[in-house]
Amino acid sequence: QVQLVESGGGAVQAGGSLRLSCVSPGSIFKDYFIGWYRQGPGMQRELVATITYSGHANYLDAVKGRFTIPRDNAKNTVYLQIDHLKPEDTAVYYCHIKMSDVDYWGHGTQVTVSS
Repeated sequence: QVQLVESGGGAVQAGGSLRLSCVSPGSIFKDYFIGWYRQGPGMQRELVATITYSGHANYLDAVKGRFTIPRDNAKNTVYLQIDHLKPEDTAVYYCHIKMSDVDYWGHGTQVTVSS
């Protein structure tokens, strides 16, 4: 069973920064494609950033230049660095991994941005 644990969310003012973490107890991240998703109030869940096992990252257009997705394989951790936060970034943020055609999600971490 794959376990993903997100942390690092909080309430911040617009323009601030947060660093979210996604940890898995097993050393699985180095071999898989990891994604960060978010779900805002009344919104569908959307993919905001991905990173491949080789370290190549992709981002949703709306977050390019403000979000980065570094990973630390030695710590079994993938991060989501969020800078220049906007009120529209308010959402629950989830990390995701797909292994053997099974989707695994963490419980999410809440990010609330006030103007």
